[in-house]
Order: sequence, then C-alpha cells, then structure tokens
Amino acid sequence: MRRQLILIAMFIMATTCGKAQTNENVFLMKLGDSKVYLLSEGQRNGSTDILIGAGPEIIEQYAPDHSFPMAVNVFLWQVDGKNILFDTGYGSALFDNLQFLQVKPEDIDAIFITHMHGDHIGGLLRDDQAAFPKATLYLAQAEYDYWTNEEAINQMPENQRGGFIGAQKVIDAYRDKLYLFEPNAIDSLDNSKELCSGVKAIAAYGHTPGHTTYLIESGNDQLLIWGDLAHAMAVQMPHPEIAVTYDNDPKMAVQSRLTVLQFIVDQEIPIAGMHIPYPGIGTIEKSESGYQFIPAP
Repeated sequence: MRRQLILIAMFIMATTCGKAQTNENVFLMKLGDSKVYLLSEGQRNGSTDILIGAGPEIIEQYAPDHSFPMAVNVFLWQVDGKNILFDTGYGSALFDNLQFLQVKPEDIDAIFITHMHGDHIGGLLRDDQAAFPKATLYLAQAEYDYWTNEEAINQMPENQRGGFIGAQKVIDAYRDKLYLFEPNAIDSLDNSKELCSGVKAIAAYGHTPGHTTYLIESGNDQLLIWGDLAHAMAVQMPHPEIAVTYDNDPKMAVQSRLTVLQFIVDQEIPIAGMHIPYPGIGTIEKSESGYQFIPAP
C-alpha cells in the first residue's frame, strides 16, 4: 500500500506539471527533478501462440480469448538539460511523438538500447543513416558480440538473417558514437558504477544474449526500464515461469524475470516496459500465484 501511495503521488505531480504535454501516445511521469515520457509506438493484442509453458487452465483463466494486450513503447528521459532515449521502437510514431514534445532528432544526447530486435532499434536509422546524429549509443558488449558474430550468421538460413543485417546497419551508422559496456549483476548493484549520471545497467540475459535493463534515478526517485522482461503482462505476471517464442534462451529469460521481479518488489521500485500497454509504467506487487502489475493512474 505504501508503494502504491508513493507512485500515485508521483503521477499526480506529473499530471499537474505536464498535462498539456500529453496525448493518447504520450504519458508523463515525474521522476525526482526529471521527466520520463512514454512514447507509444502503438497498442495491439498478442497471441497466446507465442507463450511457452502456458497450459489450457492458465490460458482459460488469464487469456480466455487466446490474446492479451501489449504495446511497443519508447521512453524519453529529460534530465539535467539532456534528452535521453531508451530504445527507439519501430520508428513508426517516434518522430511524431518527439515533435509533439518539441524535441528534434539532433536534440537527443544519448540512446540506451535494451537489445537489438527490430522493434527496439527501428527508429535509429533514416535512409540507412543515423537518425540521431549527436547521440551516443549505449549497447551491452554481449549484445554487440551476438549480432556481429559473422560465423553464427553464416550458419543460418538466408531467410533468417534479416535481424542480424538490420542490427549491423545500426552498428555501422553509429560506430563513431558507440559505447559498449558490461551490465551489472543485480546482486552487485550497490557497488556498481553508473554509465552516465543517474543510469545503471543491469544484466537480464535470456530474451537475447545481452538483454539489458536500466535503473534510472533522479533525486530520491528510481525507475527500472526493463525492456522485454515480459511481453504478456496478463499472463507472465501471475505466472512468470512462462516464456515466449521470441526468447533466445527461454530458461535464462525466466530466471532473469524472476530475479528482477523479486528485486523491484523488495526495493519498491516502479517499472516501465517496452511491451506494457499504455501507460507502460506502474508497480509490481506479489500475488498468490506470482505477481500483479498495477498500471500508473
């Protein structure tokens, strides 16, 4: 209850400070002395066909029509006079959303990538050129190594290489502004260094070999931007042991999810996710079977 009251207060502040700067694709959260914006790339339903380990009883209880709400989200953090993006979605609505906030592509100072699937890096390029010419691109070393492994790529059928080709185009376009790093283990976070002021990277491997979450902090407030830690909130919160076919290593993805969920509940940290339906931000609480997601009001 205390966590819910704190988060509600944070969002009331956001509403009073920034209501004129929101629409159906943009949601504002106040974080300490900074602002976090959800930039929606679209809302849709996902199919339970992608779920691994969800038996008929679970489907009947949590997704009886064999679908669940999901989204594609980007997050913009305005802090200390800087504009920082977390992922770029498909790029389908990103630039319109930024324009709505009067932010130009050249105003973006840094971009933190959770992983290099197309729905997270699609907005990085325009006509095969860097869409954000002044931004430093932050990427986990393990993620870079995976998408640039030519030997592994050459062993794949040609019709399955598209994601690797797209990732390599991004890397080439931002090579002069690319910052590679090793994410922190979640159990050593207290003694870890920030990538830049207010940002710590946490390894959450499994969905991809270098999938990374980001803990951001302003004042006394924190927010965990967890990327693709979950795709089907309606199912994977009460049953976090369920994986999805998009996971590179389903077993590892489940373990990462369980570890992060326990961490954020223990630390009372709100979360933001790239596939959480609008507003894409909220809190996590323990439930009888697993966990419960409470959307921001």
